Amino acid sequence: MNAETIRGLIVPLIYLVSATLFMFGLKRLAKVRTARNGNRLAAVAMLLAVVGTLLEMGVVDYRWILVGSVIGGLIGAVAAVRVQMTSMPEMVALFNGFGGAASALVALSVFWRDTVEAGNASIEPMNAVAGGLSILIGAITLTGSLMAFLKLQGKPKKGAPVLLPGRHLLNAVLLLGAFGAVGFFGFFAADVAAVTNGILAVTGASLLLGVLLVLPIGGADMPVVVSLLNSYSGVAAAAAGFVIGNPLLIIAGAMVGAAGLILTRIMCVAMNRSLLNVLVGGFGQDSASGPAGSDEYEGVTSAGAEEAAMMLETAESVIVVPGYGLAVAQAQHAVRELCDLLEKRGAKVSYAIHPVAGRMPGHMNVLLAEADVPYEQLYELEKINGEFKRTDVAIVVGANDVVNPASLDEPDSPIYGMPILSVHEARTVFVIKRSLSPGYAGVKNRLFEMDNTMMLFGDAKQMLQDMVTEVDDL
Repeated sequence: MNAETIRGLIVPLIYLVSATLFMFGLKRLAKVRTARNGNRLAAVAMLLAVVGTLLEMGVVDYRWILVGSVIGGLIGAVAAVRVQMTSMPEMVALFNGFGGAASALVALSVFWRDTVEAGNASIEPMNAVAGGLSILIGAITLTGSLMAFLKLQGKPKKGAPVLLPGRHLLNAVLLLGAFGAVGFFGFFAADVAAVTNGILAVTGASLLLGVLLVLPIGGADMPVVVSLLNSYSGVAAAAAGFVIGNPLLIIAGAMVGAAGLILTRIMCVAMNRSLLNVLVGGFGQDSASGPAGSDEYEGVTSAGAEEAAMMLETAESVIVVPGYGLAVAQAQHAVRELCDLLEKRGAKVSYAIHPVAGRMPGHMNVLLAEADVPYEQLYELEKINGEFKRTDVAIVVGANDVVNPASLDEPDSPIYGMPILSVHEARTVFVIKRSLSPGYAGVKNRLFEMDNTMMLFGDAKQMLQDMVTEVDDL
């Protein structure tokens, strides 16, 4: 049996094992308890996919592959160690962009090889469509993710929507132009120069389109944008798989694309908004309630760590509601320490996770997992909401819009109808926050004014540490 025959038998087997591991890995990523194991399975699947692809290619120059692997591995290792949890959404956005860029580069390299280097203007229509889609979606994912990265970093103007005049018409022209260019170089181009110009037109229009699509979307919608861009990167990869005839790339890309779309749908339902409404942008730009400063609130009650500790001393049930402020203050370990202390005193402790809390899907789950919070204590909105009315103390750490009662009975509010955590139903609510500033939706939070709410102003980490000290001294 010669080497070619052996390779023909081994490569499909490697692809089959890799695809199976991808599916099991994705399944295990769906639950917090098994997520780490699922990530390991997916990593092994990716390694097998790379090995299988190299074997299928046969004779290749491994020097460049080795150099690229070493450089990429070092960058990934440094990022994993040095990137703070607060910057995790930005890193995920960049990863989405890099995935889209890789798919677009694969399609561009195939077009270069088959047209420019071969001096051939004829492209198979199937390859032209698949390659064009890979470039289109991949380039949109790249620049869209870079724009999301900047939005997550608060640029410009704290991630506020930038509404350009005539943006919808411009986006439509660019998109139709990109599709027209794909049709041109796939079916009508007569020479290599025309094909090259068509491909460059698709690439340029797609890169610009990615920026213009994300620019009008505000920071409040970044969880949806991140999951949607993740889906885009998967679709681009699947299209690239058709270009190079790699079935595993098609399977993996399709799974990522489908998972991203499902997650995007979950995010939209959690905000009671349609995907079209998110993509149109401008959310929070012209709020009916208006940005609320401290002078617009009435009857706000503030307290300190000592008062909070006295009330926690007798609490039998406590629910913690984490938000992005918890990540900013790096207070996950402090909140875990406080909850451990309360449990030793006989209190039942739970954590309520809203689907869009933080800056990316699952942000709070990852943050609490870093502090080794038991998985059994994490509850999604649907499972925990009924418990607030039976809860002695709810502690809100850095969350805002996801606990705002305005969504329940203020039809003029931009967040009206958005499912929220029913924190206001708890007997006592502590809100740890630096100020009375509004959340990303830019609306006044009525929770701050309620009779059962006490504001604990200050840095979340320091406030929680002070509460730990006070509770320990009781």
